[in-house]
Amino acid sequence: MLGWALTFLVVALIAAVLGFGGVAAVSVEIAKIIFFVFIVLFLLALVANALRGRAPRV
Repeated sequence: MLGWALTFLVVALIAAVLGFGGVAAVSVEIAKIIFFVFIVLFLLALVANALRGRAPRV
């Protein structure tokens, strides 16, 4: 999921350099949404793992 956010960020940067402001703005918004969804899911996974009380496997 983080890879998708980085992909949209790169698309936004390339579009901005080429002068496509609308495409760049939409790509940035999509990248931000995906990034925040990733952060929320990551934090939920951390909390779920902490509540289980088991040590992570190495």
